[in-house]
Amino acid sequence: MAKKTLVVLSGAGISAESGIRTFRDSGGLWEEHKVEDVATFEAWQRNKELVLRFYNERRKQVLEVEPNGAHYALAELQKQFHVKIITQNIDDLHERAGSKNVLHLHGEILKARSTVDPSLIYEVEGWELKVGQKCEKGSQLRPHIVWFGEMVPEMANAALIAETADVFLVIGTSLNVYPAAGLIHQVNPEIPKYLIDPGSFNLDYMRHLTHIQKNAVEGMKEWMEQLKK
Repeated sequence: MAKKTLVVLSGAGISAESGIRTFRDSGGLWEEHKVEDVATFEAWQRNKELVLRFYNERRKQVLEVEPNGAHYALAELQKQFHVKIITQNIDDLHERAGSKNVLHLHGEILKARSTVDPSLIYEVEGWELKVGQKCEKGSQLRPHIVWFGEMVPEMANAALIAETADVFLVIGTSLNVYPAAGLIHQVNPEIPKYLIDPGSFNLDYMRHLTHIQKNAVEGMKEWMEQLKK
């Protein structure tokens, strides 16, 4: 029997359980910085040193943490399903847990890119990206992150992936962050859909949606038990 396709949309809640602070849990501040000071193109133009320092700290943190049980459970599901992960997260914890097919909607913290040619993307060596590090065209490297106010280049690819789902799983995101939250509307309305998130939502309009109101690790355990049945 051919494997079914499981499409996963993951958000900050799955990384939070590995110790990565989420923006929404920090009172609207990221490590005491306002979003507009560190996560917009205007901030980059205004103060490159501050923006680089902020993302260097994020990068350092990602390198210090480990995948958790939810990441490993998704990797394990590759034995049963064609698993395609669309993540809003900029860390590499899905990959480090063993997931092979991961699309990063909002960029990747361990990479840098040219400020004049977005197609020029480089691995960051270590955790620091500094003023003066340039691409081959002589332009300063910036974090390979989609900042607030910027287009999300991978949205079209993510929508195509969502359309292939036989089963759709949302984990660690409240379906409030757009445009990513809109991906659930790209899914066949008749297929089973699951939401693992400890929050409470009014999702009565969503047919075939099962809400497991737990955090990512415990929620994945419960969902895996449901699969066995």
